[in-house]
Amino acid sequence: MELSRRTLIAGGFAAMLGTTVGCSSSMDTGSTKKNAGGNIAMWCWPGGLGKTVLDDTIAHFPDQHIKYSEVGGDFKQKLLTTLNGGTAIPDITGIKGEDIASMLPQANRFVDLKSIGADSILGDYLEWKVKQATTLDGKVLGIPIDIGPTALFYREDVFTAGGLPGDPAKVAGQLKTWDDFLAAGVELKMSNPKAFIVADATDLYGTIVNQGTARYIDKDNKFIGDQDHIRKAWDTAVKAVTLKVDGKTLGGSPDWNAGLDQGTVPTVTGAAWVALDIKAACKTSVGKWRVAPTPSGPANFGGSFLAITKNAADPAAALEVIKYMLSADNEAKAFADAQIFPATPAAYDKPQLKAADPFFGGQVPIEVFGPAAKSIPIAYEAPLDSAIAVPFTDGLKLVQAGKKSSDAAWSEAVAKAKQIGKRQGVQ
Repeated sequence: MELSRRTLIAGGFAAMLGTTVGCSSSMDTGSTKKNAGGNIAMWCWPGGLGKTVLDDTIAHFPDQHIKYSEVGGDFKQKLLTTLNGGTAIPDITGIKGEDIASMLPQANRFVDLKSIGADSILGDYLEWKVKQATTLDGKVLGIPIDIGPTALFYREDVFTAGGLPGDPAKVAGQLKTWDDFLAAGVELKMSNPKAFIVADATDLYGTIVNQGTARYIDKDNKFIGDQDHIRKAWDTAVKAVTLKVDGKTLGGSPDWNAGLDQGTVPTVTGAAWVALDIKAACKTSVGKWRVAPTPSGPANFGGSFLAITKNAADPAAALEVIKYMLSADNEAKAFADAQIFPATPAAYDKPQLKAADPFFGGQVPIEVFGPAAKSIPIAYEAPLDSAIAVPFTDGLKLVQAGKKSSDAAWSEAVAKAKQIGKRQGVQ
């Protein structure tokens, strides 16, 4: 759960251009031959599961002989290759949140968890997250491992020195909308010209899109990327550039890491797991960071699932393993292990999540992230959404660099996005 997770999500937009096409053309070629009984093979990626929980689960089910494999690199591609090959297919596999939409058209490769009794536990998890793993005809492919609710991480010392409020409640009261946030950025920059309240306008754009209930393609497979909800996100990102409060500092870059500690990147709008990245980058600003609600409402980045393949020897037994591993108690333990943020609200009252955090000046972050997790809007995510987002973020980079006007870049982005969609049958 390091910044590579964040980078992977952003970079996944580009990767999707290739993998989505490949997925759709190969979705029916995998073998459904059952695995041999007596063992449960489980796949996940490094950091995807809490080690304590994993070890405990393996010990809790001695008769299942769980064989866990940590699969590095391009996890999705390795899973698809294995499914296509028809051998050594895991009984239980992780699916990353950024990949789940592209897996839904391949539902025939996974067990509909509702068909083996998962109905009884689905209500334990956040409804919007379960929806992400649900096909349009109601099949549920995965149980949520974790989620990535967003918040505004900010430097309390930089804010107060610049005339802005420092207390999280007062920050929440003043920065209710993105317009409020950008206005605060102008005020901050007047007193501290090196402090940019927006680290990167393209990141801001992605956050605003994720705050909405619609993205680039609707449930009827129609392109809606040229409509007001996307244009509003675009215009807000451009406004940050125009007001000169955009630091143009790519998340995870050396400049971003240095700026967090130096105060030139005084805010990060990011998922709960981004706290690990901020903490890793900061040596001198420990205790000076705070957390407040995301302006204009929460969004989600990341989060993942455990699914059961059609090749599983005993799907019912595999589901029992998943139910145990992803119980509220164990999701709380995974948070303590590796900041894997729980997808089941019952975990938010566990001691592991109620602890004050010295890095955030003794603040209790779950008091911000908990309500955010419960308020994330349900949005339909099409398999091609990530690929279609690429022309828009590329276009914003041209605006940032002063190489194109906003209107010219927008028109070009819409045209390219439509072409990508049309090639894949989007209307």
